[in-house]
Amino acid sequence: MSSLAPSTRHGATIHRQPVVHPDRSVFAYAVRGVVPGEGGQPVAEELVEHVVDAVYRTVDLSRVAGSRPLIVRATHQMLTSTEPELDAPHGLVLEVPAAHQYAPGATGRLTALAESDVRVALGDYVGDPAQDALLPYAQMVKIDARLPAAQLDDLVRRAAGAGTIVLAEQATSRERVGAALEAGAELLQGPLVLPRQQTDAQRPLGAGEVQCFELLRQLAGRDPDPKEYTRTVASDAELTMRVLHLVNSSAAGVRHKIDSVQQAVMLVGPRQLGAIATASLVGATPTSLESLWFLLTRAHTCAALSGDDTGYTVGLLSAAAAHLQVDASRVVSRTGVSTAVADALEHGTGPYGPVLAAVVAQEASDTDAVAATGLDPYEVGREYLDAVPRALSLASRLTAAA
Repeated sequence: MSSLAPSTRHGATIHRQPVVHPDRSVFAYAVRGVVPGEGGQPVAEELVEHVVDAVYRTVDLSRVAGSRPLIVRATHQMLTSTEPELDAPHGLVLEVPAAHQYAPGATGRLTALAESDVRVALGDYVGDPAQDALLPYAQMVKIDARLPAAQLDDLVRRAAGAGTIVLAEQATSRERVGAALEAGAELLQGPLVLPRQQTDAQRPLGAGEVQCFELLRQLAGRDPDPKEYTRTVASDAELTMRVLHLVNSSAAGVRHKIDSVQQAVMLVGPRQLGAIATASLVGATPTSLESLWFLLTRAHTCAALSGDDTGYTVGLLSAAAAHLQVDASRVVSRTGVSTAVADALEHGTGPYGPVLAAVVAQEASDTDAVAATGLDPYEVGREYLDAVPRALSLASRLTAAA
């Protein structure tokens, strides 16, 4: 994937979120460009569309969505072209922002898109008469899950009555998800891993989980002992299978098949071993590819922003704990990580705390929260987007072993 151009240092950051079915299986990925202003606050999108367009041209969006459809928050240039110059081999939906719905000629633009077989989503739907007039030209409507229940129910009913698919965005908590589904929304936009209502400090770990956390403990040290973590891999059938499959896959480029666990472990290396342990923890299979992709993207981004492999460990452990709904203190206790890693996981403090907080905020498309960490929202967005294809490549190889 192309990195964002260095000359656009204060340009748009691209936010990406999964669009999921009620069971959290992924339907599509939604992306939008946000331009942080002074203090990290987003600038009104209609004022900076030229910047967003420029950044979109530097990004391989086809690798952002993997094998899923892509929903893109559209700019004026996209909406006035009958053939949007976006590479989305698995389907494209243009999300029309409210400013463009109220602009003169909106009906004509949406009619032209419909005649060109371009699918359209109406963003920011609040039931305004001008928006209702555009419903016949849209296949999807996006409604804010944060709205009061009565208003949410009414908007979902009206949009569904017009024959559109209703997508509830800002579905970033269990309460919002519940309200959106109760209202009748068919799709949800938000992180794959939702915050827990309360931590589960007593949840027992299964034997396989204990073994994976033990491997992560061994890899988290400053100087991991190859003999020690090789013994751990060799003592677990699933870890052994995954390591051998990864090193013998065509992507690894080995000339001869490797049958020795010791050789395979040496070729894979500590970072990929950590990813293998995480794949085993989350029960990665081809049907759960998106979950592992999401978790590994967090780890890769934390590593890039912190500049070292300890950041990778922080991202990996925090993501695994969130996915498994295990309290961070249990992970710290089980893995015996350093004080710096423990502080980040348990309290969001220390040298890695702000990095982890910024990446989690990026996952939620919360620019204000990213800026509050002291990190540059543009840099966080750039590193996150660059991590997406690398994480997908590794996640694909790991799930293939299942």
